[in-house]
Amino acid sequence: MPRLAVELAAAIMICMSAIAKNGASPKNRESVLPQLMVEANRNKVLHVLAYMRDYSELCGNSDTVFLFREKLVDYMITANKKVRFEGWTLPRTLLSRSYYRFTNAQGLDSVSDECVWYFSWTDWMSLPPLRRLPEKLCKIKTGNDTLFGKYSPCVKWLKRDDRVKVEVNVLACGEGRSWCPSFDCFFEKDMDFDKFRIEFDYDNVVGYELSPSDVTGYRYEIESYGRGHELERIPRDLNDKWVHTIGEVYILDREYISPKEARAWASYKFEDEDVGIFEPAEAPPLSEATVALIRRVEEVDKKGIRLALPPDERLISIYYGKRKPNIGERALSLFKTMLGVTQYKSRKNARQGWARFKQEQLKKNRERNSTGN
Repeated sequence: MPRLAVELAAAIMICMSAIAKNGASPKNRESVLPQLMVEANRNKVLHVLAYMRDYSELCGNSDTVFLFREKLVDYMITANKKVRFEGWTLPRTLLSRSYYRFTNAQGLDSVSDECVWYFSWTDWMSLPPLRRLPEKLCKIKTGNDTLFGKYSPCVKWLKRDDRVKVEVNVLACGEGRSWCPSFDCFFEKDMDFDKFRIEFDYDNVVGYELSPSDVTGYRYEIESYGRGHELERIPRDLNDKWVHTIGEVYILDREYISPKEARAWASYKFEDEDVGIFEPAEAPPLSEATVALIRRVEEVDKKGIRLALPPDERLISIYYGKRKPNIGERALSLFKTMLGVTQYKSRKNARQGWARFKQEQLKKNRERNSTGN
């Protein structure tokens, strides 16, 4: 049964029950009918605002990078295919704060709020698609059901009145993959996943369908060998790498808006001062180790570190620290520029500089591989 029809039927039943309880006279009918709010048909796009926590770890043969990141994200879900707005079900980052910890076999232990390596899986975990409750749970208020895979349970449903909890073991069978369609590209390329589990929480479930608008939060844990599309950005000393991601998403707000308003949301460029990261009350407190990591990163003097670095002489002008050229030298330089001599020398120096840089990097890589670090 369509969701709108179920809601209208429920409202009519409430009205009829109120009339029967208070009498059938016209006077009573006017006094007991509750107010009904009918949403305008133009509001066909669901905008969802959420708070996300990301615990990810990248492990190589000797190096480990741990990441804790908290983000404010949003989703834009269209009601049907007739709406001329595509929307997005993957989390779009509005604001984020990142905290990294780097360790290796030599005892290095450093922290930062930046990292050139991208390895987390959180940006690929979307809101679940529209799903139907098992027939067993459609006729009861409280109960559970399980879909078994070949070796282990694949999907577990737990229903308590209008609340539903779904636990999915994605690797157990093909049905599990349908709960995370954004990962299809990785499964098609035979990505090596060791663990992939998701938990979805629904509230105010009406009828027999689980809608994305009913999601109050979801959690997931993913363990994989490698990271898929971004392997070229991983350094060579992390050639054999494993990625472990734990994500937590808490829905803060949801609202139906018009396609015009949705396009305005999509094109709006957010600044840090425009929004803030709002932590929901139901989110558990951070662990002591995570709090300590945040404190260490916030205490880093980034300005002082930048000033302490020696400047790269290749970026300094050839005239730095020297006398200014006289009129004849400036005229000669202008003449060389007009003839293309300066441009030719610039390209030649760039090629030579790049060749030297590659040779230096190859030498460092050979030394690193020979020592096994």
